[in-house]
Amino acid sequence: MIRVGKSINESINNLKNGKIVVIPTETVYGLGVNALDEKAVDKVYKLKKRPYYDPLICHTDSIHKVKNFVKTFPRKAEILAKNFWPGPLTILLEKKKIIPDITTSKLKRVGFRIPNNKLTLSILEKINFPVAAPSANPFGYISPTLPKHILSMFKNDISYILDDGGCDVGIESTIVGFENKKTLVYRVGGITIEKLEKVIGKVEIFKKNITFPESSGMLKNHYSPKKDLIIGEIRTLIKKYKNNKIGILSYNKYYEGVNFKNQIILSKNLDLEEASRNLYKSLHSLDNMNIDLILTSLLPNNGIGESINDRIIKASKKNEL
Repeated sequence: MIRVGKSINESINNLKNGKIVVIPTETVYGLGVNALDEKAVDKVYKLKKRPYYDPLICHTDSIHKVKNFVKTFPRKAEILAKNFWPGPLTILLEKKKIIPDITTSKLKRVGFRIPNNKLTLSILEKINFPVAAPSANPFGYISPTLPKHILSMFKNDISYILDDGGCDVGIESTIVGFENKKTLVYRVGGITIEKLEKVIGKVEIFKKNITFPESSGMLKNHYSPKKDLIIGEIRTLIKKYKNNKIGILSYNKYYEGVNFKNQIILSKNLDLEEASRNLYKSLHSLDNMNIDLILTSLLPNNGIGESINDRIIKASKKNEL
């Protein structure tokens, strides 16, 4: 039985002893381990069944500590960190040798961020190592935003779940890096493109064909429920799949012809930030219903809507738009 609670000391002791502790963040819950402990990091890869070519993100509590583990901290990184840390922004930086290759999938850069969660920051302030913490789910499945999601996915191998209720942002961090004097976005996430450009000027989306990712969350298929998730115009999809047991993930309204109990609305008020908080929680709920498939549509592609749509597309089985 996995222990669940709010003990900072128990979490710290377990991390120091090479165990996996689930930590809450504003984005999603993560499988936390000492990022400098190769054996502990290997436990996370094995537990998640995550490919070793998919690097992990490291978490700490201060820019000063980050600088202990990276060779340089460029001016642009300083600007971004001062504006968005603590918060859902990961910055790729050239690592020092102290960061093991397994943590970064043998890449020269490591992703760092300072999470915006008081409980987790209380841990990070009291330890001298960064915590690697990929989402606390089997590789490719829906990310968890509540402790009950983790308990439904894992039965052992986790020493402790630090419970802080729901996640305030609900989707993963934005990941940025610097190449040839350009600021590149490797994954859209909790910090929008608009917010980045307000403080740092023009950014570009990294669009190379991804086989071996430069950072976490870049693979084509990710965040997927076990049920087929199909994107399109929902009314049209209802007619097409009328012989199936249908579930619906909708932005703001219910649809006739499908049991209302099998429909979940992300935001009645058309609030994209509320939709972001509810996305993974809603996908978990639909995936546990007695249905054959989930129908959905894309949200407005502005602000954090771009990040939500990225997750929906990566989670989908078919895009029929």
